Amino acid sequence: MRKRIAIDMDETICDTLTRHLDWYNTEFKQNLTRQDVMGKKIYDSVPDEHVARIRSYPDNPKFFADLTPYENAIEVIRELNEKYDIYIATAAMEHPNSFAAKYEWLVKYLPFISPMNFIFCGNKGVLNTDYLIDDSSRHFEFFSGQGVLFTAPHNIEEQPLVRVNNWQEVRDYFLTK
Repeated sequence: MRKRIAIDMDETICDTLTRHLDWYNTEFKQNLTRQDVMGKKIYDSVPDEHVARIRSYPDNPKFFADLTPYENAIEVIRELNEKYDIYIATAAMEHPNSFAAKYEWLVKYLPFISPMNFIFCGNKGVLNTDYLIDDSSRHFEFFSGQGVLFTAPHNIEEQPLVRVNNWQEVRDYFLTK
């Protein structure tokens, strides 16, 4: 029986931080950079009066429309799909307006994954997979399999059991076993 891997979408497969930074800097005429948000969420890096607005960006369907996949993400997921059952598990409950846009993005960039393997959820503890690759370690709390933390600026100071820094390291972790 093949092992199963659930993979988060935002900040794991595709770069949502750059979109947040671009939209924020444009709207508020700022110059916030990736370096400025190292070790914290973008919401903790802006003035309090901007937080609600920046949190609302993912509610806009255009937010997900043309996000850039991380380098090698699509190729490695295609390779993993040959050896593992792959599920895309994205926590969309906080931004229900994102469902259609996320679905369209997944269909466009991951046509080799059945849409039946797309999971829109809140608490990822409901996932019944062997592994979960995610940038948010909070999703590992109730997950019964092995969490694999995908490095993002906000989690750089965390000390997980398993961390991967990029998709080449994902390939090495799963395909050289």
